[in-house]
Amino acid sequence: MISDVFLAWSLLAQNGGPPPVSGLQSAMPLFTIVAIFVLYIVVIHRPAMRREQQARQAMLAGLKKNDRVITNSGIYGVVTSVQADADEVTIRVDEASNAKLRLTLSAIARVLGDETGAEAKKESK
Repeated sequence: MISDVFLAWSLLAQNGGPPPVSGLQSAMPLFTIVAIFVLYIVVIHRPAMRREQQARQAMLAGLKKNDRVITNSGIYGVVTSVQADADEVTIRVDEASNAKLRLTLSAIARVLGDETGAEAKKESK
């Protein structure tokens, strides 16, 4: 057993041990991963975010009275007034009590459609 350990030490001493690795060679995998991540951000992620932002701006610009909407907090309502210059929209959330909420335009998550169009479809059935 001791002779085997001595033999291994003597062989390593003759070979000079493992070859030295330069700093650039050891950091190459890290540079590759960072380069792939940067390419992903530039080529895929940023254009997709831009398209989503443009679609959202178009949705909010097209918001009008009687549109049915859902807010970011999950409240359903019908738009009663839009004041784009004040960044404000008023929605009616209850028909019976005529309860209304004043919200910023950014609080609107989705536009479901026009209330008058939905009522016309219900009446025709």
